Amino acid sequence: MRRELAEELDLDIDLAEGGDLLWVVDQRVTRPGPTPPPHKLHLIYRLHITPGLRATLAERELDELPDGGHEIGTVEWVDYRKTGALPLFPPVGPALAALDHPRAAVGDAALEAVTDENYTWV
Repeated sequence: MRRELAEELDLDIDLAEGGDLLWVVDQRVTRPGPTPPPHKLHLIYRLHITPGLRATLAERELDELPDGGHEIGTVEWVDYRKTGALPLFPPVGPALAALDHPRAAVGDAALEAVTDENYTWV
């Protein structure tokens, strides 16, 4: 998590609050293409970032393409209450949007498994 957040957002997680495990999602869904369906466990953590820290973070992401060029992605911050309809993967948006407040306790850390019966790869 530390490496990914530093790479994607230029975030030093020691400057954020939290880092607690929020949910676990079991993934058994077939992906497009020749890759066999993976079985993964997604561990969803929660960090709290102050507005001041957020202002210092990356605003775009560069993913290197096979030809040496880059695909540019824009980082967009969204209020957690508005994540219910977003195409997130794993699909944690509805659970996130249902929290009473950003630091709300979660009773059951296991969310519904993602399978071919309840998810279509986009």
